[in-house]
Amino acid sequence: MSRNFELLYQVGKGEEMLQSAPESAPAVDVPLLPGSDLINSVPAVEISGVVREELAKLIHRLFLIPGAKIPHHVVFTGTETGNGCTWMCAHVGEILASQVTSSVCMVDCNWKSPTLHEQFGFENHYGLTDALLGHDPIIQYAKRTSRQNLWVVSGGMPDENAQALLTSDRMRARVAELRTQFDYVLMDVAPLNICSHGMIFGGLADGVVLVLKANSSRRDTTREIIQQFANSNVRMLGAVLNQRTFPIPEQIYNRL
Repeated sequence: MSRNFELLYQVGKGEEMLQSAPESAPAVDVPLLPGSDLINSVPAVEISGVVREELAKLIHRLFLIPGAKIPHHVVFTGTETGNGCTWMCAHVGEILASQVTSSVCMVDCNWKSPTLHEQFGFENHYGLTDALLGHDPIIQYAKRTSRQNLWVVSGGMPDENAQALLTSDRMRARVAELRTQFDYVLMDVAPLNICSHGMIFGGLADGVVLVLKANSSRRDTTREIIQQFANSNVRMLGAVLNQRTFPIPEQIYNRL
């Protein structure tokens, strides 16, 4: 067992927390990087070492298992603010792009707090809100990163009219266009304690990854959210327990 990550279902915690889910899903712990803020962290292209290796295992379970029903359009959302959902979406997208030749596009759908662009050092302009109000092909609103197959659609400049379009037919049309232009689409969506966009966008996607915060996310709230996903026929792909700390000294974990 890794000292940084722990598959919850292997120790029985996943079943306890996700018992209301229609089917079991793997959940992975993500370590808190020393001195970093998981919402406004270093660019994803700079991550390395054991954190990258363990995130790669999560990506393999989600996207790369042969013979599985592989999702190509995934929503990342949290149960509450501060869960590190943006950090997670950015790093998963970057590592996925490093392991496949297919095109990967990340979309900032968090109109309350659009910060996905900060993970890659981009400015937040000419993004999703502009695409909802404009008529250019969606590819014109995507920014290519240092990886040739990795793109980012930032949140765009705040606009009340565009915000109203987030749950409209216009948004559905843009989502459909994204799926035709890119092989993988990852959406960073506002936490569910702020709005229901995670549920709405989840219905348009192949599934949802729910990001939980260690020692903060409540089990009863999580169960209610999972049940809402099930009632809405939204597929839950997995749950990630983020920002976990380990009380046992590192020397002991090295022997496990």
